[in-house]
Amino acid sequence: MRTVTVVGASLAGLYAARELRAQGFDGRLVIVGEEPHASYDRPPLSKDFLTGRAAEDRLALSDPEETRELGAEWLLGVRARGLDARGRAVELADGGTVRCDGVVIATGASARRLPGPAPAGVHTLRTLDDARALRADLRGGPRRVVVIGGGFIGAETASSCASLGHDVTVVEAAPLPLLPQLGPELAAACAQLHERGGVRLLTGVGVTGLREASRVGPEPGEEPGPRVTGVALADGRVLPADVVVVGIGAVPNTGWLAGSTLAVRDGVLCDGGCVTSLPQVVAVGDVARADGVRAEHWTSATAQPRAAVRNLLAGRTLEHARPLPYFWSDQYGCRIQYAGRRRAGDTVRIVSGSPQDGRFLAHYERDGSVTAVLALDMPRPFTRIRRELARAETRPTPGAVVGAVGAI
Repeated sequence: MRTVTVVGASLAGLYAARELRAQGFDGRLVIVGEEPHASYDRPPLSKDFLTGRAAEDRLALSDPEETRELGAEWLLGVRARGLDARGRAVELADGGTVRCDGVVIATGASARRLPGPAPAGVHTLRTLDDARALRADLRGGPRRVVVIGGGFIGAETASSCASLGHDVTVVEAAPLPLLPQLGPELAAACAQLHERGGVRLLTGVGVTGLREASRVGPEPGEEPGPRVTGVALADGRVLPADVVVVGIGAVPNTGWLAGSTLAVRDGVLCDGGCVTSLPQVVAVGDVARADGVRAEHWTSATAQPRAAVRNLLAGRTLEHARPLPYFWSDQYGCRIQYAGRRRAGDTVRIVSGSPQDGRFLAHYERDGSVTAVLALDMPRPFTRIRRELARAETRPTPGAVVGAVGAI
């Protein structure tokens, strides 16, 4: 291959570019990014950046020296609008075209929004610009903040807003936040963090719409137009709100692939090695549905590129990428960590600590084996078990994990 284009300049795209060079590709490397910013870390956006504890320069994923060593052409602030697989070209929204022999799709996902136009004061939190806008809206005194969605982004944002002195309510349509990820027992334990942090949690109720009012005059720097005043719930209540944060999931960025020959269904369909139906095209990160699974985790974005790039350079699938699912979340001064492959019906066993005390380590178990682990403020034992679970993925006997973690 003489030219490879990486479409997407965030975490997965940067890791793919690094892998291309590390695996010996010395040809032309083009990185296309829709945002005007150099690659940055997203997890701090809802935490330290939102609260002002981290400046923008601390978000950078790379430094000038590495950027020079990559020797890539960076096309930032330019959106990809099409893939001509037959002509082997990436078409850009500014009218340009990048002809290439291989393509890495790393376009990530976009925050899901409520239907209809959003008045001022309504935010999502996915990008640096989103975080800038929300941080600016939280200045100038206490605000009534309503967070729609109790997932990780919603919970982290609620925690940050509460730490800044705002009055915060979280609305979750499911009976418990994080129910699909953690199951009922441990989702309930993590839900207690909201109350301890002084945040109201309303569960089992949906949002039917927003209330808004015209402003006599916008605040300095604000665009004219209506501003949000409340959130209407399905049970008839209206929650007063000065700021609303919508955290109801994300949608993979595949619209630019319309008309291409690639199969798209809630992500770019690819095999276990991140190879699409076209051997010269691979997909990684939030946009990739690899072997039937699309995982919006940091580990997917950082682990998939190694196998994907190897397969791309080889022109066929030589290696599969199946990293052990792992995610973490910082809320109300606590760290939640999860690793493994929990399934419905797994039993839960508290190994150490207690959910009532706000510090515990729990195993998910099936047929005498540990399938996953969840920890709240117990990082060291969690890390040991996470490593055992990762090693056990290659072991023929599932019982090996039980003996290893039983000594904790």
